[in-house]
Amino acid sequence: MAEPPWLSGNALWLTRVLKERGLSTAQVRELVAVGSLVRLRRGCYIHHSRWHGLSAGERGIQMIYAHRLVTAAAAVAERTYSHTSAARLHGLHLWNADSLIHVTQQAALSSASRAPDVRVHQARLSEGEVVEIRGVRTTSLERTVVDCSRILPHKSALVLVEHGLQLGADRAVMEKAVRERPGHKGIHRARKVLAVASSLSESPGETLALHAMTVMRVPMPEQQLAVHTRHGEYRLDFGWRERKVALEFDGKVKYFDYRPTEQAIFEERRREKALMEDGWTVLRIEWKDLFDEVKLKERILRAFARAARTAAA
Repeated sequence: MAEPPWLSGNALWLTRVLKERGLSTAQVRELVAVGSLVRLRRGCYIHHSRWHGLSAGERGIQMIYAHRLVTAAAAVAERTYSHTSAARLHGLHLWNADSLIHVTQQAALSSASRAPDVRVHQARLSEGEVVEIRGVRTTSLERTVVDCSRILPHKSALVLVEHGLQLGADRAVMEKAVRERPGHKGIHRARKVLAVASSLSESPGETLALHAMTVMRVPMPEQQLAVHTRHGEYRLDFGWRERKVALEFDGKVKYFDYRPTEQAIFEERRREKALMEDGWTVLRIEWKDLFDEVKLKERILRAFARAARTAAA
């Protein structure tokens, strides 16, 4: 069948609405089969042009909206989206995280009454632990960070916690939440992550680089170190001031966020030249370097040695 011209004019379509527009069940199935509609969950669809134009993070949010729309249509009492679902709504960095729909409610729910991609958590949420984001009831930033750090692997949790701190999450509130839940599942994991999380990391790459250096037992650098050069003040991702060694993480965000690529690269190189003129040794690392800690440690130690030779010359 020909695709109805109005089909691309809505973000999400419930089966009921499609039928009200004149489509039969067989026609809906045909539109899915030919790729005009993408089925997000039973009873909810999105036009293929909208779906394929979304990033992975945006798709995760649409999956939450689809779940909310379907449960509302079924007159299910509104629940609070939590854990990694809340993290997506808050815009937190998720690395190696699940794609499940997480909801928290006070009363228990039979596992037979939920979809396989939905995880229901039973917990009491205080008034301050619930907020509304784009019309969706979700856990607060601090509660979301704590909940996620209880279920994620350590490095994934660290990426999320440090981004939460960057977004303004109150560390004291999160530490209090952890203290008040002794013995709860995953609370020891959350406590460990909060104890080492830095509020200075500005990207997942910086978080993982700092973690790698901790594991490697190299001298720990300063983060966001301010250095004065003839071109003005620059901030280094990491720096060992006495050694005059800088470590910069070259992630794609640095080159593609807010500025044209050519301009960003020019400014980075200009900055590096000014640092080198002042006797700094600059070590640049990429994502792949974070997963070979032996080689990364060797590179850092070699940079220390080069800097020492430069200082002695």
